[in-house]
Amino acid sequence: MSNEDNFYPSDTNPPYEESACTESMVWVTFRKEGIHKYPAALDDPKLVDVSFLGHPHRHIFHFKVWIEVFHDDRDVEFILFKRWLEGLYDGTLELDYNSCEMIADDLHKEVTNKYPKRKIWISVSEDGENGCIKKYK
Repeated sequence: MSNEDNFYPSDTNPPYEESACTESMVWVTFRKEGIHKYPAALDDPKLVDVSFLGHPHRHIFHFKVWIEVFHDDRDVEFILFKRWLEGLYDGTLELDYNSCEMIADDLHKEVTNKYPKRKIWISVSEDGENGCIKKYK
């Protein structure tokens, strides 16, 4: 076979081959205003530089939620999923001492109740700057 037999001109595509995808996830994002605090920052000498975190303070929490899907035709429809997630929260979130990780865990419980037996990944950040990603199976 010559090299010319392996060449596909730039205006054509090679023959289609079955995808090797082993899992699929879709994701949505949303934001919510919230107030929380980190009480240990008030007393822990190792946290003196961030002691202000011990007092209630405001963030815009950025959420990104991935959910496993089992077929390619809107198994979980993006807009409906996002609206449902946003509807879980009313007004300004009063989060007390909850960290981003704790917020993700609480959200995971809700998502799993509605969509059982799916992989779910949740990212929560403070103002889109610092946060977490948790992967649940």
